Amino acid sequence: MRWRYTLHIVGAILLSVGVSMLFALGFSLYYDDAGTLPLMKAISVAATCGAGLFYLFRDTEAAPMNHREGMAIVALGWLAAGFVGALPFWFGDMLPTFTDCLFESISGFTTTGASVLSNIEAVPRGLLMWRSLTHWLGGMGIIVLSLAILPFLGVGGMQLYKAEVPGPVPDKLKPRIKDTASLLWKVYVLFTVVEAVLLLLGGMDMFESLCHTFGTMATGGFSTRNTSIAAYDSVYFDVVITVFMLLAGVNFSLHYQLLRGRPLLMWRDPEFRFFMGIFGIFTLVSTFSVWGVNYESFWESLRYTSFQVASIVTTTGYATADYEIWTPLPQALLFTLMFLGGCAGSTGGGIKCMRVLLLFKHAYNELYRLIHPRAVTRVKLGGKNVPPEVMNSITGFFLLFLGLFILSSFYLAAMGVDIVTAFSSVVACIGNIGPGLGGVGPTDNYAEIPQLGKWLLVFCMLLGRLEIYTVIILFVPEFWRK
Repeated sequence: MRWRYTLHIVGAILLSVGVSMLFALGFSLYYDDAGTLPLMKAISVAATCGAGLFYLFRDTEAAPMNHREGMAIVALGWLAAGFVGALPFWFGDMLPTFTDCLFESISGFTTTGASVLSNIEAVPRGLLMWRSLTHWLGGMGIIVLSLAILPFLGVGGMQLYKAEVPGPVPDKLKPRIKDTASLLWKVYVLFTVVEAVLLLLGGMDMFESLCHTFGTMATGGFSTRNTSIAAYDSVYFDVVITVFMLLAGVNFSLHYQLLRGRPLLMWRDPEFRFFMGIFGIFTLVSTFSVWGVNYESFWESLRYTSFQVASIVTTTGYATADYEIWTPLPQALLFTLMFLGGCAGSTGGGIKCMRVLLLFKHAYNELYRLIHPRAVTRVKLGGKNVPPEVMNSITGFFLLFLGLFILSSFYLAAMGVDIVTAFSSVVACIGNIGPGLGGVGPTDNYAEIPQLGKWLLVFCMLLGRLEIYTVIILFVPEFWRK
């Protein structure tokens, strides 16, 4: 492990975070709010720390980055970005403790959307813009952004890409990893611009349209309103945001193929069909469950359930209704979707549809072998054999996800958190969703979670965003041995 080289790259990431704060500072200056000075202080700290690490450790040997260094850079880079990202909130006295500030920042960068703010609308607009911008940066990944715009990260970039990009198999669209990262970001920016324009046409101002677009495309969920999207009570906004949440939950390489004029490739993709099938079935079942009980008309039921199913399955976390007052069945369905998540290669969190689909196929193969013991069967996806090492990785991920979910839930329950809140808050954080059930439902927040519990949930958010392996591997002794 070349620590000088690792810190050199982490310094570059901190510099990038500091530069991105200038965007929020521009809004703060425009609105002349109380966020100007905190943002300026945070930019100074980020620039100083980032430049210090970058230049102090710049004299390093130009050897290719190995997989250990890639994982260490990703884990340390995200953690460092979270600490620096918390500074505007801390300097602005937005929250009572630094733990709360870090929780809000990590929640933003990991696109979780879990908040400890009780009165969002009282926060200066410059700080709210930074809060939403952390979503947008974390959505496609700070590391992937760095690969696209910082040439000096091109060496060994595949190690960073593998460690950061969500999904079991990173999809390289171009031979050079820097070109792949740049291409994904162009698609990401294009969708961001289109949604922001549509929200502007619906009546949102520039500030609100950008904040909600950042939260949608990153599947984050931070809103500028206390009651989230429900505050607008607009069918138009509900439809636009639902569509773009679903787009953000789909593999971005499929969007690239769609923009190239190859739309059939999207429908031929088995993961896409599985994702949209789950969305359609869960929406219809939820609609009929609340129709006549919570809502009088079928269309009103469809409006609210489709939004919430899309919000949870894509791990966005926006809300237009308090689903905790719905009938038990849709609540159980939404809780199940918290584990599922979006497609591999999307900005969504969770276990991912591809992993779940392959696990189902693997389970069916085992049943088939019981009937035909001598049969030679292979797990296939899209007509192609899935390598055994990929299936082993998926099985290990699934077991780690469930094990960490259970242990973390027990830990919160031991702190005195009620069982519903404990279990739902952990899955909402490790799945990067945001709202859960009980004390962290759509009309509540995470302010009442004990301080130690918030640190645990911060760890869970990082686990979920970095696909568990990248973080857990740092605690394995063999990782540090030569």
